[in-house]
Amino acid sequence: MNKAVIIGSGFAGLSAACFLAKAGMHVTVLEKNEQPGGRARSFTAEGFKFDMGPSWYWMPDVFERFFESFNSSSSAFYDLKRLNPSYKVVWQDGEVCMPAAYSELRQVFETMEKGAAEKLDAFLAEAAEKYNISMNSLVYNPGLSITEFISWDVARSLTRIDLFTSMHSHIRRYFRHPKLIQLAEFPILFLGALPKNTPALYSMMNYADMKLGTWYPMGGMVEIVNAMYQLAVSLGVEFKMNEPAEEIISNGREVTALKTINGYYEADYCVAACDYHYADQYLLQEPYRNYSKKYWATRKLSPSSLIFYIGVNGRLDNLEHHNLFFDAAFDEHASTLYEKPAWPDDPLMYVCCPSKTDNTVAPEGCENLFVLIPVAPGLHDTAANRDVYFDKVMQKLEEKTGRNIRDNILYKRSYAHNDFEADYFSFKGNAYGLSNTLMQTAILKPSVRNKKLPNLYYAGQLTVPGPGVPPALISGEIVAKEIIKTLKPNTVFI
Repeated sequence: MNKAVIIGSGFAGLSAACFLAKAGMHVTVLEKNEQPGGRARSFTAEGFKFDMGPSWYWMPDVFERFFESFNSSSSAFYDLKRLNPSYKVVWQDGEVCMPAAYSELRQVFETMEKGAAEKLDAFLAEAAEKYNISMNSLVYNPGLSITEFISWDVARSLTRIDLFTSMHSHIRRYFRHPKLIQLAEFPILFLGALPKNTPALYSMMNYADMKLGTWYPMGGMVEIVNAMYQLAVSLGVEFKMNEPAEEIISNGREVTALKTINGYYEADYCVAACDYHYADQYLLQEPYRNYSKKYWATRKLSPSSLIFYIGVNGRLDNLEHHNLFFDAAFDEHASTLYEKPAWPDDPLMYVCCPSKTDNTVAPEGCENLFVLIPVAPGLHDTAANRDVYFDKVMQKLEEKTGRNIRDNILYKRSYAHNDFEADYFSFKGNAYGLSNTLMQTAILKPSVRNKKLPNLYYAGQLTVPGPGVPPALISGEIVAKEIIKTLKPNTVFI
């Protein structure tokens, strides 16, 4: 039986593990931390249950496709609820709740700008076409060769997905009101580039937002991790927690084993589903690295995050499950993310309050808050600086909710660059991976395959298809299927 060793149990690692085990391989997953999930871990404190990372459940079709690949469904593992409103957006001079029903969403747009409802129809019709083309012809490709794009169907599709138009220009063809423009630009805020540098292909995310909807797995996003972990174990996958990889061992022709703090694991195949940069630069000897230090230094990264996990005694008014605070200068904050990296003076922020939906994540009568400020990767991260931004967060939240939150905090924890680096070996403390710019799309992303060791592969947010939970699931499937193509004859297929 062929042996596969996977480094990392985030969504990409879990996905790859399940597909490889289904193909009859003996799969071992090495996890640095004490529980599976990578950035999607959770923790409990003072009766509160906090998702540590991802909090948006978009593109439910991707999750269903994954579970259907194993003759199951998400509903077999967790209860999925569509949120209504999908989220709230707060400006200095007002706010809007984004309704789940499309007919009501049209009214929101029309109220802000006459004729915007019909323009929204056209905008999302085009976005739907991009979504369908991407999911059916592009996203599941391994990005190994230009030949993946030269079939007639794919080549014809490329003319319709706006790779060479920017999101900035594309959105302004449809809407003029600055608030509508911000609503349309929001889904790409964390893709790691300004709208002027992001291909209009990514309006497909507006379709995911406004048509496919925003969902929540009861119990938190960690329930997806628990589901995938249970599935993997049922397929025979072996997990080694608290066991970080120390070296990828090769004989000069292929990977032969993985060295950890506890010993060695023989490997016919290895999948580095950890931070790609870390695996490339620190787990491999220099002759076998895919990329140079100069290459990595020139990559455009998505943001890092300053996160606060807060447990509050008492209920808070004027918050929904998801809340986007656009009550500061959007362009100024974006500039500190992508053009002149710096801590923002007046930050935008995202507030998740899952206790509005789920009474299991906080004690009775309390609120669970996850507050995130997107910040540039590679910034100097200090406790004193975190305190400064916590005060900024509290000022905004107390003004919005009309409550003295600071005196009612039962639990507080912060998380930023230093933690991303310590927990995940994250390159420059980034939270989301590479920017989705044109020059870092598809075959221009770091390769899923090692160029010198043919049985070494990479999965996760720094390779295809990109950042986000659904892309991570897809990344694991892509790599698994590339490996399955090369399996040695003694493999037994299930």
